Amino acid sequence: SFAPNPTDGGWNGAGCHTNVSTKAMRAEGGYDAILKAMERLGAPGKQEEHIAAYDPSGGLDNQRRLTGAHETASYKEFSWGVANRGCSVRIPRMTEKEKKGYFEDRRPASNMDPYIVTGKIMETTVLPDC
Repeated sequence: SFAPNPTDGGWNGAGCHTNVSTKAMRAEGGYDAILKAMERLGAPGKQEEHIAAYDPSGGLDNQRRLTGAHETASYKEFSWGVANRGCSVRIPRMTEKEKKGYFEDRRPASNMDPYIVTGKIMETTVLPDC
């Protein structure tokens, strides 16, 4: 099954963690672009918008998976952290150390549409600068 949490009970289910970087994020000093993306992803209303786009049932599948337990963040609020597997978006330790790299959006469900997820992330994090 591609369902993100096909059975009841206490487990973390299956996600499609999405690694994100742009040329600016991978360049020297790119950590600032990553922090700007975190600010945009955490803006009012963006969590709900992204959760609705991150599974084909408008977020209902992810409500069963993103409980805040079992290395998941709650679908109700956005969070990010370095090397933190329990937040919405994880920034790898090496990215923080090198001040450039990528981030991992841990919210998309295993049954997500990659085009919709990529489009939503780019719409929020990149397009405001275009």
